[in-house]
Amino acid sequence: MEDAFTAVAIGFESIGALAMTAGFVVAVVLGIRSLRRGEGGSRAFAVLRTTLGGAILLGLEVLVAADLIRTITSKPSVEDALILGLIVLIRTVLSMSIQIEIDGVLPWRRALLTSGGQVVAGAVARDRAAGRSADD
Repeated sequence: MEDAFTAVAIGFESIGALAMTAGFVVAVVLGIRSLRRGEGGSRAFAVLRTTLGGAILLGLEVLVAADLIRTITSKPSVEDALILGLIVLIRTVLSMSIQIEIDGVLPWRRALLTSGGQVVAGAVARDRAAGRSADD
C-alpha cells in the first residue's frame, strides 16, 4: 500500500514539474506574440513575468500536495513532520512572494482569490482577446 502512495506522490511531483515547464513555454510564446503584435517590450515582459509566475504558483501548489501525500503515507516521525512543515513554509513564502509580484498587492488584500492556474488561464484569455482585436 505504501508503494502505491509513493507512486501517487511521484505522479504529483511530475505534474508539478510539468506545470512549471509547460507554463514556461506558454509564457515565452505569449511574450513573443505580444512583441509581434507591437505591444512593446515592457508589455511583453509583463506578460512573460505574470504568466511564468502563475505557472510557478501552480507547480508549487501541486508539489505541496505531493509532499503531504508522501509524509502522510510514510511511517510518521517527529523529524518527518518538522521537515514537511519546513518545506510547506518555504513553499508558502515563495508562493506569497510570487503572488505579490504578480498582483502588486498583499494576498490577503486581494478582492478575489486567484490560484496559479487562474493566472495562467487569464494570461491566455487576454492573449486570445488581443489577437482577435489585432486581426480586426
